[in-house]
Amino acid sequence: MSIQARLSTAPMQDVRYENKRFFIKRDDLLNQHFSGNKARKFSYLLEGSSLTVQTIVSYGSVQANSLYSLAALAQLKGWQFNYYIHHIPQWLKENPIGNYAGALALGANIIEVAELSDNLESYVQNIALSFNQTTLLVPEGGRCQQAKIGIEQLAQEIRSYCQTNKITKPLIMLPSGTGTTSLFLQAALPYQVLTCACVGGDEYLRAQFTELEPNSTLWPTILPTKKKYHFGKLYPEFYQQWLQLNQQTGIEFDLLYDPLGWLSLLDYLNKHSSHQEVIYIHQGGLIGNTSMLPRYQRKFG
Repeated sequence: MSIQARLSTAPMQDVRYENKRFFIKRDDLLNQHFSGNKARKFSYLLEGSSLTVQTIVSYGSVQANSLYSLAALAQLKGWQFNYYIHHIPQWLKENPIGNYAGALALGANIIEVAELSDNLESYVQNIALSFNQTTLLVPEGGRCQQAKIGIEQLAQEIRSYCQTNKITKPLIMLPSGTGTTSLFLQAALPYQVLTCACVGGDEYLRAQFTELEPNSTLWPTILPTKKKYHFGKLYPEFYQQWLQLNQQTGIEFDLLYDPLGWLSLLDYLNKHSSHQEVIYIHQGGLIGNTSMLPRYQRKFG
């Protein structure tokens, strides 16, 4: 499989949705294998020349976007890639799909450690104590200080677009998992960054911010959600939002993060009579739709 070695420049697309104007930062178009926030977080590895690295190690869920992106990165660089997970469902082993299937095709070594008594992160960090300089541990989802490099590039692209198009006070919106992208983006931009907690609740997201930048209070604004959503669970309003976005904008969004991002943003805009321009950052992750969409269609038709 041929993998593009560099990131493209992500265009900004002017669209109308729900009778409102939005600018969509098309980070899903950065690279076929490194799209969205993973492209930004891993650009320090993609663009760098770490000659000592021979193996990268990471961990997380079996359908994580980072699994596929790191597998592609490892193949491109000629590195071995070891990825630790708790459990691979038997049906998925027999019928690989989504990021899991893509990572396998790219040569990822996916290691199941279902017998764990403690958490996966602690398990992998304990293994990492024996690593030498040729093995690099990449935290789950790319949550690390090095991710600032690509996110600061994103901030520069947004600033340049706003200056060229005389947009003086835009609202920047993106949904959050660990909050790495939104936190570093707020630090790099003079504009207000909005986000919402897709994994865990608001307190979980604040804890992630504190752990990443313990001495900073320059945080993005966390938008409330109408109810508590469980990450990865199917909700009819998510599916409806995803369908409407596709129909009205012609853009395919991620089914895991973007529906809650848009629901939270639209609710916020409806409650505030601001006429500020809104820039929504597309999070990529479209390969994950190949596993999420059949689940939605089976459940909701």
